Formats: sequence, C-alpha cells, structure tokens
Amino acid sequence: MITQGELAGSGPELHVKPCGATVKLPVVAGLYTWRAMRPTGAPKKNLGFDPNTFLATIGEGRKILSVPKKRVIFAQGDEADGVFYVQKGKVRLTVVSKIGKEATIAIVSEGNFFGEGSLAGQLLRMGSAVAMTDCEILRVEKKAMMDVLHREPAFSEMFVAYLLARNIRYEEDLVDQLFNSSEKRLARVLLLLAHFGKDGIPETVVPKISQETLAEMVGTTRSRVSFFMNRFRRLGFIDYAGGSEGALQVHSSLLNVVLHD
Repeated sequence: MITQGELAGSGPELHVKPCGATVKLPVVAGLYTWRAMRPTGAPKKNLGFDPNTFLATIGEGRKILSVPKKRVIFAQGDEADGVFYVQKGKVRLTVVSKIGKEATIAIVSEGNFFGEGSLAGQLLRMGSAVAMTDCEILRVEKKAMMDVLHREPAFSEMFVAYLLARNIRYEEDLVDQLFNSSEKRLARVLLLLAHFGKDGIPETVVPKISQETLAEMVGTTRSRVSFFMNRFRRLGFIDYAGGSEGALQVHSSLLNVVLHD
C-alpha cells in the first residue's frame, strides 16, 4: 500500500512522487514494486558460501599449518589473536597452575575448533595447545573470523552448533566427575577419544597417550589408571597390539563398563 507520495499517472507504469522525487513503479500482476524502498546498505546472503570449503582452504586472514607431533601450537600466556580448526590429527589442550601443576583439559580431534576464547575478548591464552600427532590445522585470524561470523549465516549456525555441543560435553564431564567412579570415568574418556558411535565405526585406534595424561583427564592417580587399563586389557575391552607403535585399540565392548551400575 502506498500511503505517501503523489500518484502522477497510471497504466503500465506509475509515477510516484515521495518527498518531491519521482520514482517509476512497474505494475506486475497487480502489485506495485517500489524499488526505492530497498535499503542500499542491506547485507546480501551469499548463497554460494560453503562453510566446509572455507575451513578447508587458505584465503584472506587464514592459512594452513603443518604441525609435527609434539610441536607447540601456542603456549599459555601467548597473545590470543586467532582461532584454530583441526583438519587432520589430534591436539592436546593443557593448563598449568601457578605452582606448576599441569592438567589436560581436552583432546581436540578433526573437525573441531580451539582457541576461540579470543573471540570473547580473551587477550592472552589461558592454556597451551600441543600436537599429539602430525596435524594439519587451519589458523583464522580474529578479524577474519569475526567478519565471516557476521557476514555468513551458514557459518554462524555451524559455529554456534559446535559451541553448544561442546558446552553439553563439558556439562557431561562435570556430572561424570561428580557421580561416577574413576573406572567409569576412564572408560568414558577412552570411548570419547576413540570417537565411539560416530560414522558407524565400532572400534578405533587411539594415538599414543600416556597414563599420566589419562590420569589428568580422569581426575585420578597414574597407579589407578594403570590398574584399570590392565583390567580392561584382560577383559578384552582394549588392545595394545593394534595400530601404529604405542597406539591403543578401543573396542565397543568397553561401553559395558560405563553402562554397568
């Protein structure tokens, strides 16, 4: 409905004079199309944008890093100026207390982000990231990440979904720590490291990981981890023989430990 302006003609074209300026309006199927009403600065959705392509290629503000095993990606206290996305491999995230005690807070695998605290105003890294295996990692500068989050709804939806899933995982970790035994917590950590239930793969080889690291993740002592690992091996839940040197093969039967009351 035209509520302002003066109609100056009729027929195949209408001449409207809003605030003294004449705008031609073509008549299409009985509807008036007022092209002057579209804001010139309105953002346009890029229908050709693919988040997976963005995360798999280099471009402005992003580059792919080849990180060898055990190489430090960033250290606690470094400037937080970018976000990382794991294309291949596994990354260990750790934090060190003021008295020098180190704890493993997560192991990040393919298809996951880390270092996103920089987007929330974090100036310095709160922890360190070290490659557990040879890795291919996409580094996205903070400005480039903020730009794509504001510009591309498809990427924003994917990133928010990732953050929500990770938040749920942290809640589950807290419940696990509060209510489950160290044996169940260890079994759950091993199943998560093996990506149990994903892509229909029932058994997966986990890269070499020390019992000290497992103890940090579980919240128990190394001796307890050693005891339960030996038990799991005797029961056929895990196997040290499969995969590359030092690797651990986790079988789906380990789920029985988690489900057993």
